[in-house]
Amino acid sequence: MRHKSAVRLLLGLLSLFPFVPAPAADEPVLAGRVTRVIDGDTLDVLLATGRIRVRLQGVDAPEHDQPGGQESKQWLQQRIQDRDVLLEPVSQDRYERMVAIVYLEEANLNRELLRSGHAWAYRRYLRAADRVFCDIEYTARREMIGVWASTAPRAPWEFRATRGKGPYTDYSRQSAADCWRLRRKP
Repeated sequence: MRHKSAVRLLLGLLSLFPFVPAPAADEPVLAGRVTRVIDGDTLDVLLATGRIRVRLQGVDAPEHDQPGGQESKQWLQQRIQDRDVLLEPVSQDRYERMVAIVYLEEANLNRELLRSGHAWAYRRYLRAADRVFCDIEYTARREMIGVWASTAPRAPWEFRATRGKGPYTDYSRQSAADCWRLRRKP
């Protein structure tokens, strides 16, 4: 009985959101307009049901006071500020933000952020579907673009944990396979 109630509640909640097919997959997504870019991996999106805060799945951009933080935010702002996007929800984080894959037209912005060198593959939260994020980060690192052009890029999760004081792990020689190996296993 309890299971049936939970399923009914979930179906009821899902009916509140407008669903359209995702451009890159057959998964349902939410349509909305980006009203604000908070930083390189967090947005405010206006849905038909109201405004929500969205955290990009599987990527971690430098903090605003970290080298590369402002560039990451600007890169994202230039592409999606006041634009219509599609969200493929993945989960909800501890701050009650929707964690999602974000699409602009047919582009997967999570991947594009990594490709531009403005974010790291967020090893701790990678899903099997995100394994390619490690490959994309590795290519950006090898080509030394974005944050990887710096002589000593610092992982955002280490920057947050130490309040910018370090110590930091040297990821510069890490392979894509090493990146994947370091993820939190489900």
